[in-house]
Amino acid sequence: MTQGKRICSLAAIICCVVLSLVCHGALAAESKQVMLLHSFGRDFKPWSEYARSIREELNRQSPWPLDITEHSLVTARFGDEDPEIPFVEYLRAIFAKRPLDVIVSIGAPAAAFVQKHRQQLFANTPMVFTAVDQRRVQYSNLTANDAVVAVQINYLAAVENILQVLPDTKDVLVVVGTSPIEKFWKEAIEKDLEPLANRVKISWTDQLSFDALLKSASTLPPHSAIFWELMIVDAAGVVHEGDTALTRLHAVTSAPIFSYDESFFGRGIVGGPLLLVADTSRQTAAITLRVLGGDRPGEVRSPPVPFASPVFDWREVQRWGISERRLPAESKIYFRDPSLWDQYRWQIALIVSVILLQTALIVGLLSEHRRRRIAEIESLRRMTELAHLNRVATAGELSASIAHEVKQPLAAMVAQSGAALRWLAQGTPNLNEARLALEKIKIAGDRAGQIVENLRSMFRKEPNARRTLDVNILIENVLALTAHEIRKHNISVQSAFSDAVELKTLGDQAQLEQVFLNLVMNAIEAMSASQAGARVLQVKTSVSDDAVLITVADSGPGINAKSIHKIFDAFYSTKPAGMGMGLSICRSIVESHGGRLWASPADRGMIFHVSLPVTG
Repeated sequence: MTQGKRICSLAAIICCVVLSLVCHGALAAESKQVMLLHSFGRDFKPWSEYARSIREELNRQSPWPLDITEHSLVTARFGDEDPEIPFVEYLRAIFAKRPLDVIVSIGAPAAAFVQKHRQQLFANTPMVFTAVDQRRVQYSNLTANDAVVAVQINYLAAVENILQVLPDTKDVLVVVGTSPIEKFWKEAIEKDLEPLANRVKISWTDQLSFDALLKSASTLPPHSAIFWELMIVDAAGVVHEGDTALTRLHAVTSAPIFSYDESFFGRGIVGGPLLLVADTSRQTAAITLRVLGGDRPGEVRSPPVPFASPVFDWREVQRWGISERRLPAESKIYFRDPSLWDQYRWQIALIVSVILLQTALIVGLLSEHRRRRIAEIESLRRMTELAHLNRVATAGELSASIAHEVKQPLAAMVAQSGAALRWLAQGTPNLNEARLALEKIKIAGDRAGQIVENLRSMFRKEPNARRTLDVNILIENVLALTAHEIRKHNISVQSAFSDAVELKTLGDQAQLEQVFLNLVMNAIEAMSASQAGARVLQVKTSVSDDAVLITVADSGPGINAKSIHKIFDAFYSTKPAGMGMGLSICRSIVESHGGRLWASPADRGMIFHVSLPVTG
């Protein structure tokens, strides 16, 4: 039983689907007959734009296929009613076997024609009157089969817009022709503009041929404007279709052109509050489809379509020198030349981002460079301070050697001065011997002064200017300064100085003397701690590959091979009471002179190597 119910349900669903498809196919096959009736012809502005837009909206919104035909009421151009009867018979004959579902009349002449001949034409066919001002609709003649999509033309607002954007305007030329509808609108405009009679002069073109109109428009007085109403038939009886008349006028005019209909926007008018084609077309299509769907036309109400917010053509605004500040606040501007930002927004944003990123990187690099430079200066200052402290500490260790070095010339000076006094105290003074003694005193004094100056330059805090130095003399000074310590610890010195002319370098004497003084004192301390074997200090100088090479070797206990690479690190020391700064300072000094300092183990003790660039 349950299975039988399921089969019945499935069959019912299938039947519904089939019926739906059949109904949809029948609906699709049922074509709706729609006629668009033009007031003057398919190419007359503005109605041609309304017709095009209404057709597009109908096809877009309609759930049915539409068969849309278009016909034109040619008699509206001249007001001759005699041809209307044959035209009615013509339409009735065409649709005798194909009854229309709805007629859409576009413009006031088409609406008047339909209302006049409704009984003879299509008494029961629904009508939709559109693109017609509410003043042109004969509401008393409307039937239950008539719907209206009217527009509301406000001529006073349109001309007040001219006076707002061009407040100096004194004359307004209204372009209007001689067809019946144009005559109607001339009277309507005159009536609407009565409030402006004392402010602006209104002129008309209905007595001019179009060529005469062009000539007049090209020589308008200053502070004039042109208001484009219609130009269907001029005073010479010439019919004007499409954009030709407005285009020719725009080419020669000496004053800006204004209008109220969007159909002319972008083709030479400045702009202002306009009737938008799309607004009317959407309402017309919506009402027409409701009528096709079964709604009674007389019950479908639609309020008149008013002016939309003002729009302006930027090209015309620029051409006539209209200040953008004079435009209404809610205005929209079209055809403005796009700025570089509008055209290349993403490219500019990318370029600016890259530039900002590069700027940030450059600023960061400069800041980092500045901080590094400051750090280097601070490091050099502290290194100089440490070097000075190191020299002062070394001076304490060498106090005995310094005293001995100074004592020797002083003792010689005392001895020679005594000899000189004795030679002068004789009955016959021996002036030659006294002169020789005084010369020796001078030599000893110079020697003492040189020792003091060397010590002073070596241990003073201020940096010395770099100059060309003889490396051999530099080493000899250091050995002379440490001679007392060398003798005290029973150390023999083996020196091998190269006599090459190139054995000169550019440097700070005090700093380089400190380097070699540290190396020699380290060697002395290392050997003094050793109890076995002879104590030998070897100092050699040579030239190799444009570099001065100095080696200082000792016969001390040496250093573990694994620790050699650490001895130049700050605060690393192999001495129990050492600070670990001496060799670090020495390496910094040598490297600041463009050289190298390194160590290597020997059979006994250590060898320290110093390489300094040769200078001419």
